[in-house]
Amino acid sequence: MTTPLSPTSRSTVRRNAVRARSDRAELYALLDAGLVGHLGLAMPAGPLVVPTAYGRDGDTLYLHGSTGAATLRAAGGGLPVCFTVTHVDGIVYSRSAFHHSMNHRSAVVQGTARLVEDPDERWHGLGVLTEHLAPGSWTATRQPDRRELAATAVLALDLTEASVKARTGPPGEDERDLTAPAADWAGVLPLRTTWGTPEPCPLLPEDVPVPERVSSRG
Repeated sequence: MTTPLSPTSRSTVRRNAVRARSDRAELYALLDAGLVGHLGLAMPAGPLVVPTAYGRDGDTLYLHGSTGAATLRAAGGGLPVCFTVTHVDGIVYSRSAFHHSMNHRSAVVQGTARLVEDPDERWHGLGVLTEHLAPGSWTATRQPDRRELAATAVLALDLTEASVKARTGPPGEDERDLTAPAADWAGVLPLRTTWGTPEPCPLLPEDVPVPERVSSRG
């Protein structure tokens, strides 16, 4: 067991608190299994939530985007942020409409993102992001040049203030519904995401094989 999560007043799970997870290892596993998170900010024009790729190194999440993006500038300028990642594992069918639900795992990270300005850390953060999205690609492809680096903002978000919540198992049923004829079935329909067959770029020579770093994910 790793260091447990230490909830703050903002990150304490209150609704269905029995579903809260306290082991930091569960936070790591949830983040490492995801590809897309949602960055939320209270922008001057109103709340905004932006889907974004990410990568984790220890207790730091690295995010990136265009230096021209208003959300990245705001987040890097000290505006409080919220970053979420969710996995849906199944739809829960109940005998009552009220108890229909989802089996899921979700993480909510709150804090203030830091604009990464140190060249070595920026390079490291971009490597972490690339390896999370496409393992093996950071060293197998051309790395960013000076122009590309100048156009890219990298943010670091600490995982200190984070919560994890999960639901598993069958539906929770009211006693009165167990013999009611209204529903014909109750249970869980699992949802699984799988990789498909690699589709080569049309500009790639036909004799170039699919590398193991790609084919092994299928």
